[in-house]
Amino acid sequence: MNLGKLGQALTAREIFDLIQDELDQVEKKITHESVASVDAVTAIGQYLQSAGGKRLRPSLLLLSAKLAGHAGSCAIHLGAVVEMIHAATLVHDDVIDAAQTRRGRASTNVKWGNHTCVLAGDWLYMQAFQIALRERNFHILELLIGLTQMMVEGELIQLERIGRMDVTEADCMELVDRKTACLFSVCAKLGALAGGADTRTQEGLAEYAWNLGMAFQLVDDVLDFTAREKTLGKPVGGDLREGKVTLPLVYALERATAAEHCLVETILRRRDYDEVPFTRILTLIEQYRGIQRVRTRAQAFTDKARRIIGEFPDSSYQRALLALIELVTERDH
Repeated sequence: MNLGKLGQALTAREIFDLIQDELDQVEKKITHESVASVDAVTAIGQYLQSAGGKRLRPSLLLLSAKLAGHAGSCAIHLGAVVEMIHAATLVHDDVIDAAQTRRGRASTNVKWGNHTCVLAGDWLYMQAFQIALRERNFHILELLIGLTQMMVEGELIQLERIGRMDVTEADCMELVDRKTACLFSVCAKLGALAGGADTRTQEGLAEYAWNLGMAFQLVDDVLDFTAREKTLGKPVGGDLREGKVTLPLVYALERATAAEHCLVETILRRRDYDEVPFTRILTLIEQYRGIQRVRTRAQAFTDKARRIIGEFPDSSYQRALLALIELVTERDH
């Protein structure tokens, strides 16, 4: 076995062992709260939960809560809230993208249809807010409402840019912030809040997690071009096939020839790789160092996250949050 992968697996085990009991309670909470009076909504919730996933967002929240002091019932409930919000975004994303697979199996829109899935995603959002409301804390609700607005606006902005070649680096970074980093940031801040941390600690953990989220999404954008389909759990090159020009391609297009621009335009117009093979686009991106440049950008965010969390007092939870950076950036899916 590759020693790097072995080391990463052991680190992951150590991270999640610290919060395993709390994560189990989060899972039970999600199971309980995902039961609706409409069978289809319950079935979709169960289908999403059974797919597994990294549970990175509730883990980030729980580790932040423990770093701050303790992960009690409030942290458990909020862990379920952020995972349900994340699940709602996945359901809506798959409808918008007309996705066929998610985590190696049929996406919810394929199994239940677009209309049902849009409403099920709405229900998951509202149920998450219902759980949060029980905490009777306006600051928690304020954070979650602001987060949801940011994420929805991100989806709308992305829709406006579908099929466009004039996407800039700044455009890409805005979407990375709105679609991923802001959720990571709020997860850590909610955890710190639930753990009884002061404002300075909350802000520090939020900034750490924002940088982690930026790196996470940039790595995702790279993996969409470089991962194996079986490992990724969905078709590689899916973003471009859906009309999305992400940062690796933006960097490559800055140096590409007019003929190479035409290749990308063909895929954006046709929404398939029948005329221009995916391997041709991957070669183009690698030729102009698009992958390397994005990895360098991701590294800058992980370095910042590492510096921020390194300023916190040493503890098993501080070290876990430090190790989480490597887990996020060195993953293959």
